[in-house]
Amino acid sequence: MKLLIHGRNLELTAALREYTQSKIEKAIHHYEDMVQEADIHLSVARNPRVPQQTAEVTVFANGTVIRAQERSENLYASIDLVANKLCRQLRRYKERHSDHLHSSGHRSSSSKIPQSIINNEPNLDHSLTEGKEVQLPNPGVRRKYFNMPPMNVEEAMHQLDLIDHDFYLFKEQESGELQVIYKRNHGGYGVIQARE
Repeated sequence: MKLLIHGRNLELTAALREYTQSKIEKAIHHYEDMVQEADIHLSVARNPRVPQQTAEVTVFANGTVIRAQERSENLYASIDLVANKLCRQLRRYKERHSDHLHSSGHRSSSSKIPQSIINNEPNLDHSLTEGKEVQLPNPGVRRKYFNMPPMNVEEAMHQLDLIDHDFYLFKEQESGELQVIYKRNHGGYGVIQARE
């Protein structure tokens, strides 16, 4: 498993790096067969009046992104909290995934790659950067790119719980349209869809 640890507004000491690594590895220990990579961000609030120290972990498990974030006044406490939360989320993901595998009527699909794709080698005779200017992105906009396999609302709800965000953008299975599912303030979920 690949483990990446980043720090923002703090010095990543060897002790902090070792503590973080041991806690995350312990949380992932029972799920190592699923987890390929873990990306950990540790940060301290710039404002000294706000004693907020954050630990955020993003795990890539079998093509699914699982994210956990915790804040507290102590960075070591935040690491402990996020490791516990991550372990719970991985357990929930594994239980749900194994329920689907053992449900009746489930068959494993074996998809073959068409020979036309295998034989079609890319043409790399030209430069990919020729005629293009280097541009820096707008510093106020952070872009993220994700695969969007079609899914139903229940699957999107489960993904929303795994990534620990307030909303989740997904491609609806039946219509193929992009929709947003979000957690409502008073409980439950809501879905935002485009009107024709």
